Amino acid sequence: MSIIDNLEGILAKGRDNALLRFSLGSEYMKAGDAAKAAEHLRAAVEHDPAYSAAWKVLGKALAAAGRGREAEDAFEKGIAAAEARRDKQAAKEMGVFLKRLRKNREG
Repeated sequence: MSIIDNLEGILAKGRDNALLRFSLGSEYMKAGDAAKAAEHLRAAVEHDPAYSAAWKVLGKALAAAGRGREAEDAFEKGIAAAEARRDKQAAKEMGVFLKRLRKNREG
């Protein structure tokens, strides 16, 4: 049984929270399923809007799924969440990802 199967099993039993959704999203990213990852990561930030790590991986997942504008929005919200928690490293990383996304979009 895979990690994803185990985590999906926990979710199926009704135990839904930000950490579980973040873990599922991260595992789906590792497995190469960016769309499924984004679904779980979006749920993670709905549970906890201040979860800067989830915003960062959500932005990456959306970008990987070809949803650049949504990725930009996720990074912007993630930067705000990280700055509010004084998590300078996470804010800096998301700032780099956001700048790269915008640069690619503008050509």
